[in-house]
Amino acid sequence: MTDIDKVRVGVIGVGQIGKHHLRTYDQIAGVEVVAVADINEAEAKRVAEMHRIRHIYTDFRDLLKRDDIQAVDVALHNNLHMPVTVAALQAGKDVYCEKPMAGAYCDAETMYNTAQELDRKLSIQLNSLFGKSTCAAKQLIDGGHLGKIYYGRSTGFRRRGRPFVDGYGTANFVQKAQAAGGAMYDMGVYHVALMLYLMGNPEVLTITGKVYQETDMDPERRAVSGYDVEELGVGFVRLSDNMALDLIESWAIHMGNFENPFLAGSGGGVRLEAFGSRGEPFGFFRNIDDLEMDGSFDLDAFEWRYTTLRENADAYIKSAQHHWIAALQGRVPLLPTAALALNTMLISEGIYLSEKLGREVTAPEVREQSVSTAVKV
Repeated sequence: MTDIDKVRVGVIGVGQIGKHHLRTYDQIAGVEVVAVADINEAEAKRVAEMHRIRHIYTDFRDLLKRDDIQAVDVALHNNLHMPVTVAALQAGKDVYCEKPMAGAYCDAETMYNTAQELDRKLSIQLNSLFGKSTCAAKQLIDGGHLGKIYYGRSTGFRRRGRPFVDGYGTANFVQKAQAAGGAMYDMGVYHVALMLYLMGNPEVLTITGKVYQETDMDPERRAVSGYDVEELGVGFVRLSDNMALDLIESWAIHMGNFENPFLAGSGGGVRLEAFGSRGEPFGFFRNIDDLEMDGSFDLDAFEWRYTTLRENADAYIKSAQHHWIAALQGRVPLLPTAALALNTMLISEGIYLSEKLGREVTAPEVREQSVSTAVKV
């Protein structure tokens, strides 16, 4: 592959997430990070030097003016996702954006609609879609082994893993002004989007939810953090085609474990790998006449065979960034991560609205009452 064939990317934001994205790009053939932008010029220079990136900007708009950049990676705090993504799309760039899609449903919808109107590619970082457990479950579903899927459970567990107050990350992660939400936006997006993906991204009808911030934390960290987001979110979602999803997402809880997420269908069920908990292994369950069958699989052997026998398998079983670059190279069609992330935003914001109103809410209510949290840039 020549330099002319490379996908040229600009990265906006070199904080914790931006650094992670840059490390991943270093592992992908056929991509060159041309420039980075960050308001912290000293950090931008330090990070650029580590990754041999030649061009540094303190204003992301200057990066967008470059005609040698095909795509932009937005690695900023949640409430900056919409304005920067829209600006990049309008500048003629395809965009890969960190999760969650935005700080509010209406902002995410603006991103989605802008990409559609301008015929640009928009992908959201949903790494949960690109692992061997997901690929195995998708094969079982596509093969008809689950029959009609009608129910799913989404779980995400941390016993004590709140950003900043429990020892990692910055206070920006626990402030609505920057992050817009807590455990639901930080972790829940991965798990809810995964379930929606495997269920065919059905239409959301109604949402019931509760959020909590009850677990003790270090008093000094509480005082300086501005912590005003949830550490635990729970919900129940009615979906189209007689499907339903329930969910629980924890940053902090006095509990030792959560069960695995799972999907139930008319012909079988699949137990997915657990996130953060000491769960059971990936499994498949069905009844054959009077026999109840519990199936287990060698996922390492599956991954080897999947990557050996399938062309462009790296686009589906490594990471969201591997898939993104493969789509930009024209090797694979882009998975609808933006549509999945938008539907996930609808559910998350529906849980917040349900908590506020003390009742079940409809999808149209969430759309009508969604208020932008975007920061002006």
